[in-house]
Amino acid sequence: MAVTSPDKCYRGAIMRILLLCWRDSGHPEGGGSEVYLERVAEYLASPEGGRHDITFRTARYPGSAPVEHRSGVTYVRGGGALGVYPRAWLYMLRHRFDLIVDTQNGVPFFARVFGRGRRTQRPAVVLLSHHCHREQWPVAGPVLSRIGWFTESRLSPWVHRHTRYVTVSAPSADELVDLGVDRDRITVIRNGVDALPEADTVSPRGGDPDHLHLVTLSRLVPHKQIEHAIHALAAVLPDHPGTVLDVIGDGWWSENLRRCAAGMGVEGQVVFHGHVTEELKHRILARADVHLLPSRKEGWGLAVIEAGLHGVPTLGYSSSAGLRDSVVDGETGILVDSEGDLITTLGELLDDPVRRRRLGDAARVRAGSFSWVATGEEWRKLISAAAV
Repeated sequence: MAVTSPDKCYRGAIMRILLLCWRDSGHPEGGGSEVYLERVAEYLASPEGGRHDITFRTARYPGSAPVEHRSGVTYVRGGGALGVYPRAWLYMLRHRFDLIVDTQNGVPFFARVFGRGRRTQRPAVVLLSHHCHREQWPVAGPVLSRIGWFTESRLSPWVHRHTRYVTVSAPSADELVDLGVDRDRITVIRNGVDALPEADTVSPRGGDPDHLHLVTLSRLVPHKQIEHAIHALAAVLPDHPGTVLDVIGDGWWSENLRRCAAGMGVEGQVVFHGHVTEELKHRILARADVHLLPSRKEGWGLAVIEAGLHGVPTLGYSSSAGLRDSVVDGETGILVDSEGDLITTLGELLDDPVRRRRLGDAARVRAGSFSWVATGEEWRKLISAAAV
């Protein structure tokens, strides 16, 4: 059924738009989902996107400014991991917007309840959900996990029963349908990817079997399961003793991973780079032979496409829904069903440079078909249509 709403965007007019997210990409635990919303914000603020007045409301973190203007977007920060929500509610009650993009990272900001419109009583609301968090809630503890899952699976679908949803992959859309969201209210808008720095357009990978590089590009949190990458490294080292695992990213699980590497006796072969500049990130990816993404859950997997730009295939799990969309299994990477299969398949890939190169070449071609301009244009069309 076609969904209409009394909420109206104003076609062709400059709108005041609020984007809500619990983090931005500068946050110590920021990742691909935050980059996605920032690139959308930047496009909507650009001449091509409509020159809209864009505010990005998010949390504070050490070293961050309460207000920052960057690439046409105003970042307003307040509150921490939990405090970001009530601070955002107060902000919505005090300011008026034409449209609000409410990001549901497990728990939405309930802009449908707290948002105030400039021209009407309520602003238009679009709910962005990268994926369902069913598997991730247990880490929050027995009480918060039950509250969180109830909110995500029951309360939010009811509150947003007339709201337009956006997600980033077809499997994530299926998950929303399983939660009771009407499929015709869901729009899939995939991630784009930043263009490579000119100096990095050709990877310097030499294919030296004695100096192979694995890489993970991820937030360091439990559900990313970077331990599996460390276990896989330990398993292949006897046959490939010069192999190194580069870990790009940081997060509160970092010390556990360092202990894991030490416990496996491979701490000398694992390099924890932490947060790095874009230039360094691309240099590390450029020398990699295989990208490991053993995450339990991904909405899409921006790291898959970033690695693919350098001709690096991804090895991950088929149970991670978004990877079934971002990885073309057997063509641009390989998806497996268990940690044992991950270890076995990695060993096979390291023994077969021809297959790695074939997968990597296909990954590069596919990665080149994505852009933030295309992503932003889909968002421009969505908000202009005023369908929520």
